[in-house]
Amino acid sequence: SDHMENICGYLMKYTNLVTGWQYRYFVLNNDAGLLEYFVNEQSRHLKPRGTLQLAGAVISPSDEDSHTFTVNAASGEQYKLRATDAKERQHWVSRLQICTQHHTEAIGKNNPPLKSRSFSLASQGSANSPGVQRRPSQNAVSFFNVGHHRLPTGKRVPIMQPDHLVDVREMMSQAEGQQRDLIRSIECLPASGHLTSLDQDLLMLKATSMATMNCLNDCFHILQLQHASQQKGSLPAGTTISWLEPKISLANHFKNGAAQNFPAEINKPASVREEQSSAEPCQLTREPEEINPDDELEDICDDKEDDLGAVEEQRSVILHLLSQLKLGMDLTRVVLPTFILEKRSLLEMYADFMSHPDLFIAITNGSSPEERMIRFVEYYLTSFHEGRKGAIAKKPYNPIIGETFHCSWRMPKSNVATDSGTSCSAHSPSEQVTLPKDPEGQAEPDCYMVKFVAEQVSHHPPVSGFYAECVERNMCVNAHIWTKSKFLGMSIGVTMVGEGVLHLLEHGEEYTFSLPCAYARSILTVPWVELGGKVNINCAKTGYSASINFHTKPFYGGKLHRVTGEVKQNMTNTVVCRVQGEWNSVLEFTYSNGETKYVDLTKLSVTRKRVRPLEKQGPFESRRLWQHVTESLRDGDIDKATEHKRALEERQRNEERLRAETETPWCTKYFLKDGDGWVYHKPLWKTVSAAQTQQTDSN
Repeated sequence: SDHMENICGYLMKYTNLVTGWQYRYFVLNNDAGLLEYFVNEQSRHLKPRGTLQLAGAVISPSDEDSHTFTVNAASGEQYKLRATDAKERQHWVSRLQICTQHHTEAIGKNNPPLKSRSFSLASQGSANSPGVQRRPSQNAVSFFNVGHHRLPTGKRVPIMQPDHLVDVREMMSQAEGQQRDLIRSIECLPASGHLTSLDQDLLMLKATSMATMNCLNDCFHILQLQHASQQKGSLPAGTTISWLEPKISLANHFKNGAAQNFPAEINKPASVREEQSSAEPCQLTREPEEINPDDELEDICDDKEDDLGAVEEQRSVILHLLSQLKLGMDLTRVVLPTFILEKRSLLEMYADFMSHPDLFIAITNGSSPEERMIRFVEYYLTSFHEGRKGAIAKKPYNPIIGETFHCSWRMPKSNVATDSGTSCSAHSPSEQVTLPKDPEGQAEPDCYMVKFVAEQVSHHPPVSGFYAECVERNMCVNAHIWTKSKFLGMSIGVTMVGEGVLHLLEHGEEYTFSLPCAYARSILTVPWVELGGKVNINCAKTGYSASINFHTKPFYGGKLHRVTGEVKQNMTNTVVCRVQGEWNSVLEFTYSNGETKYVDLTKLSVTRKRVRPLEKQGPFESRRLWQHVTESLRDGDIDKATEHKRALEERQRNEERLRAETETPWCTKYFLKDGDGWVYHKPLWKTVSAAQTQQTDSN
């Protein structure tokens, strides 16, 4: 075919969180059905640094941006690649897909399954052990024909007929039944004694047996594709080989792998029936609402997440969940059990990153571009400690589309660092800052106010927008974050895709920044949170930038939660500040003049946010929306919390289905789409610009 051309060129390849993206020279070998890459073009005559078999692979353009795409090989190996532009990506994707289809069809035609098959694991021998079968270097032909016996050369290979697939399906059904009997037998064991249902070896047996059945289902799916290619001469149009999705609904397995039985509709509490009522959110008040600061009260909630009891009690549920997940699986659509949830929404978690408003406001007080960049880095690095609620890794609620969260902070002006860098109490060891109040209960007028609003603007993909402003200091920050979760074996990784922009209107400066990845480690024992990845902060106007590395703990030795970074002037390439330490403990800042400053994050003053009471919140505001789930979690009633959570998710699915049927687009409330991002509908930079224009016209 004219389209079966060998192409080569440079692409960026994602290596890992530490190394990031690197340029590599890629070669598509159509004859061999291989995608190879080298360090550079000059080393092309050497052995490739990496090779992927394209037969059975899935080539997927990414929805992150218009340049990225992935190549998922049948062996399980994945390349994440990025072209220079959308046109080049399309060129590579189309050529790879053509080559993949050609070699996948060739396997189906030249290596059909045999009539005589052995289903005895013992008869396969050590050469067919899972470790051998899953080697990335093994060719795709042997992978597609796991367990097949070869006939002598020259003999005609019979084609598997549909009735043989029926026999295979029947045998698999019997195996699945035996596996279910095994699980029931384990769960029927007593809770105490010599051998219990919570025995670690038996729990692992449950998990691995479920994983084995999922693997067999994957192989059966491949056999069906081979048979289809035999009958039609090619793979059906639009067919994708997708074996990275769970075969069993995770939502139905909350207790030891058994389905959770929810009460009938008539027996549900009124709060659940209210949550499930389909109230067409676009017909609710979707106009932006002005929040009256006088309605907000100092927050008294202090839900620390240090309780391991629920995690210990539900360890069998975790093992059952893990048995249905596979490495690299996207967890966006996976319903996770309720007991691993924090008692707050993701939108509120973003607000808690603003718990040091004194450091935030002090940024614009810097007397020079250099000092303002350093102050922003200081604020940025101190924000993550308070964003976490306790040492135990738990997951905040996934926001419902249209969900919003509002709050504010009031900070005495005397507590904010001036341009000289001094502050009365910016680094005082007090745990909480409580504002004095006048007789009518209002904050002192000599205070700065920081307002915050967040909204879930998209469900698939899950995108949140948040905005904060301090009108008195002419500064605001706007950000949009798309959370992508992946299963990594004994940990879960969350990538924060998107960016934020800090606007210092007094100086005409904009600082762009991103967020690091987060990891929940040791999910089978005591789960804990780790941050990782490289973050860049840039100010185009001043030419100052910062590079910050969140280091993940190495396998042997090394410190936890380590962070390093430097601030430099790009024009002169001069480093003006270096930082090192732990993002949840002590940070050390070393300046170009030789001075050193230590910041103990555990002693930094935390200003409580101000939130409206539930009775004054709208039905889609986070705390009111999730109030029944939160109350049940506080009471330790996991079943009831699960019931309320399920009702909310079911309502969201019903509303999404209704919008699809009526072709009604979703209406956001506070944020507007702007290119690839989302921007607050009434940002301070527009308000200030309009006011200046009006003043000029009046003059």
